[in-house]
Amino acid sequence: MTRPITAGVDGSPESHAALAWAAREAVRRGLPLRLVHAWQLVPDQAFGAASRETHDQWVREGVDEAARSVAERHPELDLTVDVVEGGAADALAEAAARAEMLVLGSRGHGAVLGFLLGSVGQHVIAESARPVVLVRAQDRASDEAAGRDVVVGQHGDPQESTPALRFAFEAAAARGAGVRAVRAWSLPPMFAYSPGSLKLLDEAGGMEPYERNALAAALEPWRERFPEVPVTQHVEMGSAGEVLLSEAARAQLLVVGRRAHRSAVGARIGSVAHGVLHHAHCPVAVVPHE
Repeated sequence: MTRPITAGVDGSPESHAALAWAAREAVRRGLPLRLVHAWQLVPDQAFGAASRETHDQWVREGVDEAARSVAERHPELDLTVDVVEGGAADALAEAAARAEMLVLGSRGHGAVLGFLLGSVGQHVIAESARPVVLVRAQDRASDEAAGRDVVVGQHGDPQESTPALRFAFEAAAARGAGVRAVRAWSLPPMFAYSPGSLKLLDEAGGMEPYERNALAAALEPWRERFPEVPVTQHVEMGSAGEVLLSEAARAQLLVVGRRAHRSAVGARIGSVAHGVLHHAHCPVAVVPHE
């Protein structure tokens, strides 16, 4: 079954940018594009005493206008539109489950402004089994110009980082871009070392050579699968979030893996994904671990 690229739209500048990004990506990958908008009738708010039918008509007119704009720019696209009445979190979670990726708008730089969809967006990212891409209103097609890499964070063993690396190499291949793979490391306390790990470090010649070898090993199968994609490796001691943001300063896309953390209040994303989503200037793809 061919999965579409799905964009959540709500009429905001951020969602328009997300829709434009999703349309370009669908064209590059030869995939259909699906627009999803969810709404709930709140009688005492913006639309006063407007009936459900009237509200539904207003919403559909706005979404149809966005769809027409995309169709005019990309007449070759297989485009569908779904307007559903209900909560945004449920609608987006369902849309993500059936999509190749879900694309949403993201607002602001910094921890205060957060996501366009606030806690809804964070919930969808944390729960989604498919990649979720966040796009800012300032994103432009020109940002995907030649010379801008797809930056991907790699950590842990190769198996754990497989989904993020796959997404990054597929995106780079579709764009004719290079991949910049980043692995950040820090010195753990001495009691964290086992005799086996100390032996591996000694054989590698120290922490930094060990980290470089680990990154090279993780990249090897993807270099073989995508020989046309130029690859740059970057290993640096420091905070993973800060290193990724520095390396992604001129990226056209930043890809990070995501392991959901569950608590009494539900699932939440990790600190690295949370940090880059708030501060990265380029689109960010959050790819769940398998």
